[in-house]
Amino acid sequence: MRFLSRRDFARLAAGGIGKVMLAALLVTVLAACGQQQSFRNIDITGGGDFGKDFALTDHTGKVRTLADFKGKAVVLFFGYTHCPDVCPTTMLEWKAVMDQLGEDADRVQVMLVTVDPERDTQSLLAQYVPAFDPRFLGMRPENQAALQKVARDFKVYYAKVPGTAPGNYTMDHSAGSYVFDPEGRLRLFIRHGQGTEPIVHDLKQLLS
Repeated sequence: MRFLSRRDFARLAAGGIGKVMLAALLVTVLAACGQQQSFRNIDITGGGDFGKDFALTDHTGKVRTLADFKGKAVVLFFGYTHCPDVCPTTMLEWKAVMDQLGEDADRVQVMLVTVDPERDTQSLLAQYVPAFDPRFLGMRPENQAALQKVARDFKVYYAKVPGTAPGNYTMDHSAGSYVFDPEGRLRLFIRHGQGTEPIVHDLKQLLS
């Protein structure tokens, strides 16, 4: 937006805008300035036609969409329960974020979206995800086609890496988290492994 200088205001006043209208304009400009947000993670507000919504089954068996969480900041992390390092450390980090948010944590919904629905059954997600925080949800695409769709919608990379036996494989996958604001707009990409302070800062910005 363009900020008005003292000269701009003087010209408006000289042109007969009137004191009441001039005061109203000043209040509007100051309010707009107060709404500016400064994030420490990657601001992807209006960054393109992706990540608009999702339809996934949570670990209780209920199909969820973004509309179910209106009024909350929604965090999506793509991972899997057999992940040896990135996924558990990320979940622990989000648990610490929730603890540091205090009462604001009630307005945040963290979700792990599995990229391994072959092994990550509803019952396994129900054991794994709430173990980090009872408020967290494990989300499961119903099949490979649904996984491909949500991964494409959120530009997420994943690939199976074969192991020594058919069921002993790992999954390469994107490591960051997406955050929607309480109005359901995709706003942030959270980098992996940066610590909690920048995340808490940005979530407080979104929730303010």
